[in-house]
Amino acid sequence: MHHALLVEQVFADLEDSALGHLPSGKFTANAAWLTLITLAHNLTRALGTLASTFHAKACAGTLRRQLIAVPARLAAGGRTLTFHLPERWPWQDAFAALWTVVGCRLWI
Repeated sequence: MHHALLVEQVFADLEDSALGHLPSGKFTANAAWLTLITLAHNLTRALGTLASTFHAKACAGTLRRQLIAVPARLAAGGRTLTFHLPERWPWQDAFAALWTVVGCRLWI
């Protein structure tokens, strides 16, 4: 039962993103598109798992809104990259935790 719910959630996430927009009636083009969709979905799920326990269970749309489409300005200087995030951005802790786990220094 749990496996069926998990599979349904994956299908819902994929249909909400790129699976709903397969490019053509050509088998090879759709096969390539499906491969890219699968890769992007797996990377997005890994990103959510590394960010926080809330994001590990969140749907792909939530991950896109909260961790991928980051409202930040990136500044480079002195061999460091600095993210200038908005004050009181609600997902700042999860974003910082993600960069810490990845092993990058994050200056906010």
